[in-house]
Amino acid sequence: MDDSLIQCLWHSKETLACLTPYAYQPIWIYTFLVVMMLLSAIGLPFPEEATLVSVGVLAYMGSNPDKYPPPYEGAPHVHAETAAIVAFLIVWLSDFWVYGVGRLFGRRIFEWKPIKSVLSEKNRLRIEEWTQKYGAYACGIFRFTPGIRFPGHLACGMLKFPAWKFLVIDGIAALISVPTQILLLAYYGDHILYYLKQFKIGVLIVLVILGLYFLYKKYFAKRAVA
Repeated sequence: MDDSLIQCLWHSKETLACLTPYAYQPIWIYTFLVVMMLLSAIGLPFPEEATLVSVGVLAYMGSNPDKYPPPYEGAPHVHAETAAIVAFLIVWLSDFWVYGVGRLFGRRIFEWKPIKSVLSEKNRLRIEEWTQKYGAYACGIFRFTPGIRFPGHLACGMLKFPAWKFLVIDGIAALISVPTQILLLAYYGDHILYYLKQFKIGVLIVLVILGLYFLYKKYFAKRAVA
């Protein structure tokens, strides 16, 4: 389902019509949101940003029945505010759960094979540097840094930062980063999708130019060797 949402986003605004039925299945979508946020929080490769954007688009569609007709009149739809609250609460509580695991098991948790397999040496050193430099405020930095959120929150627990301070700092960071992604798309979907389309065109032009540049270099490199 998540792949379908992203594929439709990558195409054009009109192709979002293929997702209209999902916009009118709020219970299913809220459940999907909770599951994906939990999987992301525990370090699995499910980017929470992709999920939040997808749900935001569905909320936008559900609030515009004139553009994306419901299956029947009065059909329930995905509400932006409800989705934003659900997303914030599950992210905040999941982060605190990860913090608790780090606090319970301590430094030896970074020796576990599943953790070592996803945590590069570079990211481990970055986590240590940030926690030493910023202390408990690193909790907020990790929330804005995909790829090291999970081990970063483990480290906050491992270093036994005060639980109340983690909850406050991480809560503020989550409140800034999580609901806004859903609400912005739900309220300003028209403008965002327009600029997304323009961005795609710009990316395509840059890729074409880079491709021609490398072909040009390769061609003249061969001639120089000849």
